[in-house]
Amino acid sequence: MTARSEAVAKAAVPSAAVPARRSSLGARLAQGVSGGLVRVFLVVVGLFWLVPTFGLLLSSLRTPRDMAASGWWEVFTEPAQLTFASYEQLLENGDITGSLVNTVLITVPATVLVVVIGSLAGYAFAWMEFPGRDWWFLAVVGLLVVPVQVALIPIAELFGEIGLFGSIIGVILFHVGFGLPFAVFLLRNFFAEIPKELLEAARLDGAGELRLFARVVMPLGGPAIASLGIFQFLWVWNDMLVALIFTDSGSQPITVALQTQVRQFGNNIDVLAPGAFISMVIPLAVFFAFQRQFVSGVMAGAVK
Repeated sequence: MTARSEAVAKAAVPSAAVPARRSSLGARLAQGVSGGLVRVFLVVVGLFWLVPTFGLLLSSLRTPRDMAASGWWEVFTEPAQLTFASYEQLLENGDITGSLVNTVLITVPATVLVVVIGSLAGYAFAWMEFPGRDWWFLAVVGLLVVPVQVALIPIAELFGEIGLFGSIIGVILFHVGFGLPFAVFLLRNFFAEIPKELLEAARLDGAGELRLFARVVMPLGGPAIASLGIFQFLWVWNDMLVALIFTDSGSQPITVALQTQVRQFGNNIDVLAPGAFISMVIPLAVFFAFQRQFVSGVMAGAVK
């Protein structure tokens, strides 16, 4: 029998005669958890996760008397309780409004500096040759395990000697210093995945290192850079430990201002509730607006 006739004979065998290949246990489990029931469960969990935020919003729209008399869920039966009087009083509180401005002045520069410096350093560690490159990168990775608490007292003494203690610049420098190791680690791993042929083609066209970084690397590294910026923004905005130590009454952010209000005026709930909601809703808005960059950027930077 020729080879052609053998192929025809094999093709004539009914498909039912070939035993079906059983899927693995892991494949069956993955198929089961991707069903609609699991999605409904995750949606319910997400809604429960948002309940405290929603409750804080409704509490901030109620008067102190109503908040002392009943819970925020009473709004559904008595919607007349809702009022913006607390937010009007918040805008008249100079400590809270000034702390919001200080929070922006601290968070934005600390985020931008970490993103810019981390991007340049990540590109250098990924594609530039210089003496001790791998050892320097290992040193940067080692800094990831250094806890913030270890550096609080030494840096506080250093800032006191150079006149930065109690200033916004000192807080920014502290956040930049402790944010750079993670930034360099994340972006270096992401930039290392860029095809080498693409960079070599750009160099053949006459592109220098800075132009190559700006025109090729930065656009391709958008997801990782965006996720880094979001992480840094959330860390700095929600920070209280560093701000509590390195700021004074004129440079404190919203987290320290709210803590001071609780300590000094324990029953000042008409200011605390709207201030806490504003402090919470901005990071939540940033997270929900760029949640895809969180997943794509971190996964791409962590897996080679």
